[in-house]
Amino acid sequence: MKLYNSATRKREDFVPNHPDIVKMYTCGPTVYHYAHIGNLRSYIMEDVLEKALRYEGYPVKRVMNITDVGHLTSDADEGEDKMLKGARREHKSVMEIAKFYTDAFFSDCAKLNIKTPDVVEPATNCIDEYIKIISKLMDTGYAYFAGGNVYFDTSKLERYYIFNDFSAEDLDVGVREGVEEDLNKRNKNDFVLWFTKSKFEDQALKWDSPWGVGYPGWHIECSGISMKHLGEDLDIHCGGVDNAFPHHTNEIAQSESYLGHKWCNLWFHVAHLNTSSGKMSKSSGEFLTVSLLEQKGYDPLAYRFFCLQSHYRKSLVFTWENLDNAQLAYNKLTARVGALKPEDGPVDEAALAAMKERFLNALDNDLNSSLAVTAVYDVFKAKTNDATKLAAIGDFDRVLSLDLIARGEQKRQELKRQAVTAGQFTVVSESGESDPEVEAKILARQEAKKAKNFAEADRIRDELKAAGIEVTDIPHGAKWKRI
Repeated sequence: MKLYNSATRKREDFVPNHPDIVKMYTCGPTVYHYAHIGNLRSYIMEDVLEKALRYEGYPVKRVMNITDVGHLTSDADEGEDKMLKGARREHKSVMEIAKFYTDAFFSDCAKLNIKTPDVVEPATNCIDEYIKIISKLMDTGYAYFAGGNVYFDTSKLERYYIFNDFSAEDLDVGVREGVEEDLNKRNKNDFVLWFTKSKFEDQALKWDSPWGVGYPGWHIECSGISMKHLGEDLDIHCGGVDNAFPHHTNEIAQSESYLGHKWCNLWFHVAHLNTSSGKMSKSSGEFLTVSLLEQKGYDPLAYRFFCLQSHYRKSLVFTWENLDNAQLAYNKLTARVGALKPEDGPVDEAALAAMKERFLNALDNDLNSSLAVTAVYDVFKAKTNDATKLAAIGDFDRVLSLDLIARGEQKRQELKRQAVTAGQFTVVSESGESDPEVEAKILARQEAKKAKNFAEADRIRDELKAAGIEVTDIPHGAKWKRI
């Protein structure tokens, strides 16, 4: 497998540090509000990566944090605490907010078939780990105490900027939103490891530390949680592209200064989901959530399918029209799966192996999910029986997680019910595919013929012909083909 490494800015052969485990870390949500579908694009693609690694035989241990304390509205250690902001908005305690939105996040993940990581750790569980790391950084001169807070001293590093291939907008995340200069910092890029002097009143969660009662900075969370569960090295660290600076940059700085050696081999960043007006966020425009998609009648898996049709390193533009197209394509795909006959066997192992090779090539090509989806469509064209095609689709769906077999079976049963409703009138395609719109028109034509409305039956036949569909009457039904 070749994957693009954001730290080296090139595609590299993936080689894990240890033969018996792939150590994978994912930056988790800040649980002060619902996740929007832009956030969830990153988790979908990270889920595909984990499942692709497992599909190829790698044993994976994936860890994700839950930020339930101390994440400020600006990534430059400025602004209002997001957790406290959520608590005030809903008149609840910070921990009530954290519990509610953590549950909501995993509910959304379940609807999108995103696997829960092997370890999910709230930031509030690991205060001792943060204090241990910060104490050593203080002892070795990488951190200093000023104005009641502990800061990391970036001037001690030979190289601070790691991810310098991103746009100016991506690198500017940490210094926008009208933040005030922190006069306690020795250098503009220094960042807070531990707060004892909050910039707002009534900070809800505080702990004792060698530097006074306070709470951790955001960046130290992921370093502490990762080391607690995965040790002193990582194979893959994942996140959205907006995490690259300053969050992941600061993680590398503090982790490698603490450890004294390289920390993570490969950095996997997922590009933004944009709207027509720019980057999606919770503070601008319509707040797009999984629940909103469902309210509007969309299947959450159609959104997953929409994401899979684009490469994870390319920005993806969300419009309702684009989602309509994805929903239609997903419905047609599951209908085609439903048209395959499970009893048409046995499985041709040689043909199956050839189809799996094409799918693997797509995964190995920097996790090219678009080509992986194309490999599914290629299955329908293969010169083999339906049982083999279904075996291939089921195998590929271990990674894609689109419920293709289950949804196909639903469509198969639905078509049977339609046939009964139509008086055992069956509609079949010469190619074996299924198209609900075409089939509905053919059934409507049959109903017109039964009612002796031959003019309407002819009109429907001509309409289908104009759309490139030829219909032939057969005993107890009709068959159709594209012309």
